[in-house]
Amino acid sequence: MIRNPIIAANWKMNMTPTETEKFFSVFLKELPTSNLRDVVIAPPFVSLAKAADMLMQADSVKLSAQNMSQEASGAFTGEISAAMLLDLGCRYVILGHSERRSLYGEDDVVINKKVHAALAAGLIPILCIGESLEQRDGGQLESVLSTQLEGSLANVSTDAAKGIIIAYEPVWAIGTGRTASPEQAQETQAYVRSVLSRLYGAAASEVIRIQYGGSVKPGNAAELISQPDIDGFLVGGASLDPVSFAEIVRAGCC
Repeated sequence: MIRNPIIAANWKMNMTPTETEKFFSVFLKELPTSNLRDVVIAPPFVSLAKAADMLMQADSVKLSAQNMSQEASGAFTGEISAAMLLDLGCRYVILGHSERRSLYGEDDVVINKKVHAALAAGLIPILCIGESLEQRDGGQLESVLSTQLEGSLANVSTDAAKGIIIAYEPVWAIGTGRTASPEQAQETQAYVRSVLSRLYGAAASEVIRIQYGGSVKPGNAAELISQPDIDGFLVGGASLDPVSFAEIVRAGCC
């Protein structure tokens, strides 16, 4: 089955509104004009409005948030709801990133609540999963990934699951300059698809797009995307440079 590649940028806690405007003034000129598939950019919350303004004339690039609350509204100081993100023009939301899991204690139960809240509001989750180096070396890769998928997708219907983006990010390769070889990435992503097949059936698993993340760069993007179970990227550091990210987009989906 041919799945449209989806290339997403996660800026993390980088890029002020002013820097966001400068980024898009370059990036939009660097984008290819044909065969462009799904491109998604996730600025920090304070830069979402500026990004939305800059993207008004670029229908091919969609906006994502980096996180959201599982609550619809209320006395939750510092939180952001799905309705707020939709009003800003977001179509996607990143959930379960390893930094949210490790630094802020979000477990699969919390992430599952966020997945359901996003789906109910009409946002498309980009659900992150991934193992640490210790877990990989300890032979726990498959158990970690299957547990994260099962927990984060609990009670998500097959129809809803088909629209979710899974982002496999080996934690040991995020921001370290280390990248899983194309063969390693393919082997793991094929395993992820096998878990999705067990949860939702083979036909549904062939529809679900699985991104790879972890030190993706212009130099390795083409080889990684050539693997049959890699359907795009979730890019961190390299997405902060507009020319570099445009090169990754070009290699990944054009």
